[in-house]
Amino acid sequence: MASSARWNHVWVGSETGILKGVNLRRRQATNYVAASALRRDEGVCAMCWGDPSESEILVGCLDRSVKLFSTEKGKFTESRQCLGGAGSFCGLAVHDSSIITCVESGLLKVWRDAENVETQVGAGVCCMRQNPAQPQCVGTGGKENALKVWDLHQPEEPIFRAKNVRNDWLNLRVPVWERDLQFLPGSEKIVTCTGHHQVRLYDPSSPQRRPVLEATYGEYPLTALSLTPAADSVVVGSSHGDMAVIDLRQGRLVKCLKGFAGSVRSVQCHPTLPLVASCGLDRFLRVHNIEDKRLVHKVYLKSRLNCVLLTSREKWEDEEPEPAAPQADVKEEEDELWDGMETVATKTVLKRNMDPQVRETQLGKRPKKQKRTSAGP
Repeated sequence: MASSARWNHVWVGSETGILKGVNLRRRQATNYVAASALRRDEGVCAMCWGDPSESEILVGCLDRSVKLFSTEKGKFTESRQCLGGAGSFCGLAVHDSSIITCVESGLLKVWRDAENVETQVGAGVCCMRQNPAQPQCVGTGGKENALKVWDLHQPEEPIFRAKNVRNDWLNLRVPVWERDLQFLPGSEKIVTCTGHHQVRLYDPSSPQRRPVLEATYGEYPLTALSLTPAADSVVVGSSHGDMAVIDLRQGRLVKCLKGFAGSVRSVQCHPTLPLVASCGLDRFLRVHNIEDKRLVHKVYLKSRLNCVLLTSREKWEDEEPEPAAPQADVKEEEDELWDGMETVATKTVLKRNMDPQVRETQLGKRPKKQKRTSAGP
């Protein structure tokens, strides 16, 4: 299992606390947590790469523990408790060998060996994302908590604070509900998706703190987003199982990606290939081709899925094949579930007022012959 872990193309985290690695070329999924050790309070709620070479994965759990998984060794090597604040993790990142966490109550914390740095970003946080070009900067947002950008070197005040859009046509305040965000490479722009099915583009370099572009998609809350490789459009997923590509230059719908049957929890595009991986409550991992909308891969993983990580490797088909891992660990969770079920015997219930001949036939007896009665003298 250790040697084959580094060949997985996609990593997903489930509500039951399982970390699963999926090899798309071999169409094989592997559980890296034993089914006997599953606990609901260790459900995976945040994931990120631990290093640029993608040899480590940080996994944030509901019990506020952060575990380090080595893709080279194929196992968890470290674990630490990241307490403080309330609620589950809504973001996880790494900077200068330090872990960055943010919880729903709004406590943003940098876990350093010498001294931890923390700041309050406001209650109701739904997402925290790191700026890849400037790792010391993160963005936060949530329910009635507008988009903010923080410099962790000076965390006292945000370096950008978004302003709510103007009142609607009834002159009513538009509610704020940022569900996910991402920084655009090569600029200071930030794209967000909201719980009110809106996609918004902010530009901190401009004097305007309101969105410079806004588009709406569907009728249901948008739950996750990811930038396409060209960074000129964004893939969004909704709580109703809809996924689409939105153009960030004109704010229009480009195409819809189909095949979902439940809420989309996590979306990630490949940095160079036209591929996007997604997972959600219908227990399927899907990989779509963004250009032709084709469903390239669909893998059933048995558990409700919360997070997805897609490797940045490119030439999957040219990789050196590894010997197939034993399938016992893949089916361990399912086999243990079936083995623990009690066998229920079915009984044939015969009605009292059933015809005697029919009842004796169902019991395996030969029906009695009825005596012939003469109708006349």
